[in-house]
Amino acid sequence: MAIKFSRTFLLRKLHQITGIVPLGLFFFVHMFTNSKAMNGEAAFEKAVQEIHDIPYLLLIEIFGIFIPLLFHSIYGVIISSEARMNIGTYGTARNWFYFFQRATGIFLFVFIFFHVLNMRFGLVPGLNTTPIAGNADLSYNIVSAEFSITWVMVLYIFGVAATAWHLAYGFWLFAVDWGIVIGENAQKYALYACIALAIGLFGVGTNAAVSFVRPCGLFPKSMCEHKVETKKVSEPKRF
Repeated sequence: MAIKFSRTFLLRKLHQITGIVPLGLFFFVHMFTNSKAMNGEAAFEKAVQEIHDIPYLLLIEIFGIFIPLLFHSIYGVIISSEARMNIGTYGTARNWFYFFQRATGIFLFVFIFFHVLNMRFGLVPGLNTTPIAGNADLSYNIVSAEFSITWVMVLYIFGVAATAWHLAYGFWLFAVDWGIVIGENAQKYALYACIALAIGLFGVGTNAAVSFVRPCGLFPKSMCEHKVETKKVSEPKRF
């Protein structure tokens, strides 16, 4: 007898999968690339150029990032609109985690849209007008100039925090819903591991952001290698 799955069931499973792969993988790669800024302008721009040199990059961006991101974001907003928050009645940790998962999802819907327009395309009025795409040799200066603006830095740190939690707790939900982690104790320890992952990702992402305005970020400068820069690259024009 054939097993029938409802449309909602399949869409929710696809929503979970796109959140883990490719979007989760992309976030890890993104944080690793940004962390190259700890070692200065040349190291970061080399990492960005290596990404630019990937064959079929535009197709990878469209089908591996933008389309999954659009589906995950839009369907996530639909799920959030249907959710019934009961933290006022049942203020358990699980209910609060569920609330934060939905709240961060809605915030990220707006933040990622801003981030893509700002850094990928340079289309946010009053901010950077030079896109990083196609300008690897200017990428460090572009990000550094943006993060020197206090409210932009604060917004991006909140974005890193929201993404770190949303992804890490998403790993836990995925593991539980797909039957990978079974049993109360196993789920409890898996949750602890995911919370630790969220804290770690937040630390890495925050340090990477600070590295664009302070050598080595939050770490002592002696921990990072800074090569002497021989080229002069003017900052993008700001209006």
